Amino acid sequence: MEIRSLADTDFDTLYEAFSQAFADYEVQINGTQLRRMLKRRGFDARLSFAAFDGDRIAAFTLNGIGNYDGLPTAYDTGTGTLEAYRGQGLATRIFEHSIPYLKEAGIGRYLLEVLQHNTKAVSVYRKLGFDVTREFNYFSQEREAVDVPAKAFQSPYPVRRIDTRDCEEVSGFWDFRPSWQNSPESIARSPEDFVSLGAFSGERLIGYCAFEPTSGDITQLAVDKGFRGRGVGSRLLAEMLRLNEAGTVKIVNTDIACEAVTRFLERRNIPVRGRQFEMQITL
Repeated sequence: MEIRSLADTDFDTLYEAFSQAFADYEVQINGTQLRRMLKRRGFDARLSFAAFDGDRIAAFTLNGIGNYDGLPTAYDTGTGTLEAYRGQGLATRIFEHSIPYLKEAGIGRYLLEVLQHNTKAVSVYRKLGFDVTREFNYFSQEREAVDVPAKAFQSPYPVRRIDTRDCEEVSGFWDFRPSWQNSPESIARSPEDFVSLGAFSGERLIGYCAFEPTSGDITQLAVDKGFRGRGVGSRLLAEMLRLNEAGTVKIVNTDIACEAVTRFLERRNIPVRGRQFEMQITL
């Protein structure tokens, strides 16, 4: 078994390994979806690594590289082991192998998210020195089951498309910093895949959202604190549903400490489906 960079591995080989490693997952993604995911999360093949059994990938970690919260950071975009190779500690070996290369590239922090019910993975990360930094809820619902009140469509606040890169005030609407995959940096990597909408009172931006119509993934949704309780969030949600090309709506990585987001989504019949830990380690 040899561990080496994925710099010279073609996408089809990578996708085949990814599909086999996650074959038992309820949700499957196709090649186009994987390409989009990797681009959005900053995948860097040079600083991603796999364990090879001859020419076959046995296990892998796909690392995203970028600045997050002002620091050069590596992000675990996907770690998987093919069924025949599980139980050999390959994920740990790959991570330990990668550290010198990440440090050499100037990366000072490694960030990941893991499902809380995946206790085996959580235990492995803790043993490697990772600490829990936040807990996240994730929500999903069938598009047709989302409950948007009729009054949302008579909102006095018009909604139109915006470019969030031109709207410095949006970060002031946040109750928590978006996770890596929902961050402004992530959206900026694939602007063609996202739609951003703003709600206005006159010429004043009072709320906004960013979402991916093809997947139904809502990455950001926030309202100016002075305009909450006036249906602004529901108006934005209604417009996202109208433009949604997927059969579901998904909101991942909302901070569980932000009760306002949880209440809003549950009132719209978008329930919590599970929880994740955000974990990090200083390299």
